[in-house]
Amino acid sequence: MYQTTNIYLTPDLKMSVVLLNNPYLLHLIEHFGINIPVYDKSVEVICQENNLSTALFLTFANLYNGVQYTPKTPLTYKDTQPIINYLKNNHKFYTEEIYPTILGTIKQMSDSNDHKEMALVPKFFVDYFSEVADHLNYENKVVFPYILDLYSRITNVANTRQQPEYSVKEYKEHHNDIEEKLNDFKSLLIKYLPYKEDRVLRRKLILSLFELEYDLNIHSQIEDLILIPLVAKMESHLHKSK
Repeated sequence: MYQTTNIYLTPDLKMSVVLLNNPYLLHLIEHFGINIPVYDKSVEVICQENNLSTALFLTFANLYNGVQYTPKTPLTYKDTQPIINYLKNNHKFYTEEIYPTILGTIKQMSDSNDHKEMALVPKFFVDYFSEVADHLNYENKVVFPYILDLYSRITNVANTRQQPEYSVKEYKEHHNDIEEKLNDFKSLLIKYLPYKEDRVLRRKLILSLFELEYDLNIHSQIEDLILIPLVAKMESHLHKSK
């Protein structure tokens, strides 16, 4: 996997420099709806042109850059919509790009490797990603509508729908670690699966799993460290205003 320099990103840096330092940030700008080319414009200018909070972008970008999250610039309730838009686009990236790509590589391996252990590989990944899909579906159908309704109530937007009894605590309890089983899968491929002329495919599969793990880890940090605390503040705000 591409190794980045763990530099702390700032608004005045050129967006092109940021992307060249860490190409995985191409996923980030895409999920935020930012297109390339970015010319010689700074991060701040690009964010302004895309009606995006620079503080929010840099918070996410620094996570991708391996910088431990420290809330130097507090995010606001207004950031909930772009955060949710980002996470929804991230979900589509997993289900429409990453999953089919990995499954396609596994199928190619299965076609050339007839060891009985190979039968475990597609089953393991399909079962694993079924759990991931359940998690993403829960967020799309339950959590995100709840959060958007909270924001509507805080901003007194008309026609907000009445939500059933729910709390961010339930989200936190439901929010299990969807990355753990990837370690078992990688171990199966690296330590145990017999070799049969599949060196290139196996390498591609293992690297794809590392990239998925990298992105899922950031996805979880965004939810655990940023979104859940922000939603808890929104709930507290509404409770106090009753």
